[in-house]
Amino acid sequence: MTRHTYQGDAPVRLNKWMAQLGLCSRREAEALIAEGAVMVDGETVSEPGHKIEPGQTMELAGKAGRKLDDQLTVVLHKPVGYVSAQPEPEQTPAIRLATKDNLVGSAPKLPGRNTNFAPLGRLDMDSRGLLLLSEDGVLAKAIIGPASDLEKEYLVTVKGQVTPQAIAKLRHGLSLDGRRLKAAKIDQISPGRLRFVLREGRNRQIRRMCELVGLLVVDLYRTRIGTLDIGDLPEGKWRALTSEERASLIKASKPLSTRQQPSSSASGPRASGARSASARSRGKHSKAGARGGPRRKP
Repeated sequence: MTRHTYQGDAPVRLNKWMAQLGLCSRREAEALIAEGAVMVDGETVSEPGHKIEPGQTMELAGKAGRKLDDQLTVVLHKPVGYVSAQPEPEQTPAIRLATKDNLVGSAPKLPGRNTNFAPLGRLDMDSRGLLLLSEDGVLAKAIIGPASDLEKEYLVTVKGQVTPQAIAKLRHGLSLDGRRLKAAKIDQISPGRLRFVLREGRNRQIRRMCELVGLLVVDLYRTRIGTLDIGDLPEGKWRALTSEERASLIKASKPLSTRQQPSSSASGPRASGARSASARSRGKHSKAGARGGPRRKP
């Protein structure tokens, strides 16, 4: 059973608070309440508009916890040549790499043929690195929703003259499709090697930005999405996102004023199955990640 204690200052609708916790969407919370799977201070809640009071404890019955825990998020080191979204004829979707043989560690389940995994931040076929594929709607909203402000970090190899003027324009001064780009963090880490940190994801954004300042991208490697780092996950391999990593991403996507989380204690599949995030996914960049892996020709 999963248990959370509400420590707000005023009553709040239960479905809204469950969504704020990142447990599920408001609509999913209403469905769980209708199923009789949600209790407050030991009593089953039946009204969708029920408000939880400060100090009260909400519990999810085992079937509700299992239903939420069944939503898998694939953390994949995508190679060049695979598409993250719906493939065109003759293209191969990245989700086909999420097999038992390519799994690192354990996962609650394997993606099936009929499961719908959406890319949480697309990665072009010519690009490689960290890709999240998920059936978790709450996590998708946190990472690619219109209000999301999560950073995405890339190591980029370019051809052309990298000048201070070019870097200044890349940081702030470019527009794509008639719309101004958000300010970006861009540093030159070695000759022909740039680090991009973006807070948006326009179509082929980095490649098009570089073209506008006379640079040609020959290798693009995504190393980080928000608080999640690719670490030393081998190319072509995948692992399951942990509960701890999921919560961290959801928390980081919220405005600073709303990031304080109510204290909670949890048990059940998501909590007991949550292993401590390893150094490969939470710590400093590994040597492989820092180098961006072996360089590839376009």
